[in-house]
Amino acid sequence: MKVKLIAWTNKDPLNLTSFAARTCYRATPPTWKEKIDVENVLWKTGHHTTLEHFFVSFFIDKIPVGDVTFGLHLDFPFYNTSQRSGRYAAMFFKSPYQEIRRYISSIWSEIGEKEMKEIMEYLKEGMRIFEEKHPQLTQLARKFLKEERPKISEENLEKTAPKVAQEQLRMFISVIFPTSLVYTVNLVSLAALYKSAWSPSLKKITEKMASEVLKKFPQLNFIFERRKENFEWTPKLISEKGKVLNKPKLKLIKIVGKEKSVQFPEKDELGPLDLLHFLPKFMENYFVEIESEVEVSLACFGQDQRHRTLRRSSPSFSGNFYLPPLLQEAKLENEAKEIFERWKSLKKKLPASLWTILAPYGAMVRYRKVGHLNAIFHEQNKRLCFLAQEEIYHLGCFLREELKKRNSKLVKFLEPPCRFGKCPEGKRFCGRDLKKIKIEKFRFPLRKV
Repeated sequence: MKVKLIAWTNKDPLNLTSFAARTCYRATPPTWKEKIDVENVLWKTGHHTTLEHFFVSFFIDKIPVGDVTFGLHLDFPFYNTSQRSGRYAAMFFKSPYQEIRRYISSIWSEIGEKEMKEIMEYLKEGMRIFEEKHPQLTQLARKFLKEERPKISEENLEKTAPKVAQEQLRMFISVIFPTSLVYTVNLVSLAALYKSAWSPSLKKITEKMASEVLKKFPQLNFIFERRKENFEWTPKLISEKGKVLNKPKLKLIKIVGKEKSVQFPEKDELGPLDLLHFLPKFMENYFVEIESEVEVSLACFGQDQRHRTLRRSSPSFSGNFYLPPLLQEAKLENEAKEIFERWKSLKKKLPASLWTILAPYGAMVRYRKVGHLNAIFHEQNKRLCFLAQEEIYHLGCFLREELKKRNSKLVKFLEPPCRFGKCPEGKRFCGRDLKKIKIEKFRFPLRKV
């Protein structure tokens, strides 16, 4: 894994912090030469917002997907990230076994050759299934793309089919396989992440990030401090006896607040630039919330984490495995059971933190989600699009159905952008004209791709 500092705010961090702090108590603008003792006057006294003006951006390469899902993206929302797509990146699943072996040895030095061999055999078996079944799944993807997107061009069909096959077949691949991302945070968020790192791998990642910052700005050494107690968090496994599921799960727990107070967005307020968090008329929407419990694959969990204005409980492995539609068509349930059992058999042999990031993408996690309506409107506007990942699209459909059962008026505003506005996808247009369908008859179809 490599971590490189690639960009930062164009001022010395302590000068910028001093300027911001003095602005708060001056009738006239301060000068850049008026530095203060940031460590003692601001940092140690908890006046940290003035340090949030300084941002750093990292390029992180060859980091396990699991260390992003259960690390960098797990909890706090105060970051921006651009991650290599597991759906579309052609080189995503090249065989990096030596890199994975080195990564494991560098963090979990107690792993012996016997355990390492078993890990590698498990990883290679998942890749074998992926490579062996990809041509078959590509043909199935072509078939269903033509059915579900009748106006798809031949050029787009040839590009999309192998990518959809890859997207669904990755359920057999472990999330220890590497990815890359650009990751941007402010100084206070980085310091808090460094101090609260809850796994050996996250400690390693934040150590590299802090080292990169201190190479450039050694004067910031006072912000990086580890917790004294040795704390570690990993997801729990709810059940050893799981099932292979053919769809994700969603249970609507409650709607909080008065629906009468809701301000519904116009089409130009929701996209392509989302104004819901900025226009004063939508402020009342923060007091109407939807809470649900979901069970999704790790692949879908990674998609869900992109919505940082939603709140989530800590995830637990349910013990189930998600088999997407194309894998169902190809009758790969036995292969799913085999790879899933091999992963679960490693649980008693490995540290919990390592076992966690060895999980296959198809392993399902269960957690609660809570979102105010501005966040929910935004999420569903993206995820009910026919081009969204299949599983997260169905999750959005299930939420609509649950709201319908409660006769909630909110349901008619959980729509893709093309329902009342213009499709933003251009040449990738799915081929459906939703404006011709009467709202009382409108039902989101289930998808295979």
